Amino acid sequence: MTTTDAGTDGTTETAPATPAPAPKTAPQGDPNAVTDHDRGIHGYAHQKDAHLKRLRRIEGQIRGLQRMLEEDVYCIDILTQVSASTKGLQSFGLQLLEEHLRHCVADAAVHGPEAIDAKVQEATKAIERMLRT
Repeated sequence: MTTTDAGTDGTTETAPATPAPAPKTAPQGDPNAVTDHDRGIHGYAHQKDAHLKRLRRIEGQIRGLQRMLEEDVYCIDILTQVSASTKGLQSFGLQLLEEHLRHCVADAAVHGPEAIDAKVQEATKAIERMLRT
């Protein structure tokens, strides 16, 4: 493949194009490598405070449901609160799943294809459980 450049005097020059870099082969992994996950550092560690805050908010919504029942609040209003609480838990679960994929599955890549496959299968089963609810 060649490229053509126009000169300032109106002439053209043909120069060879820069070759594309050779494709990189997938790393085989180091089964002895030590990752954050091996040290017990989970994907949510960097967001732990935010997650705890979010779960406390959801806990408050659940306590609100109890209070609504005690105060004989209209059924539809309670169902609206149930929906909000459920949405909050689902959102939290999706965030945790994303962090798992970014951290734990990525860490497994260091150990090689078998470790990646195991983590992907684990995540797939977790997604299946989430979809059943």
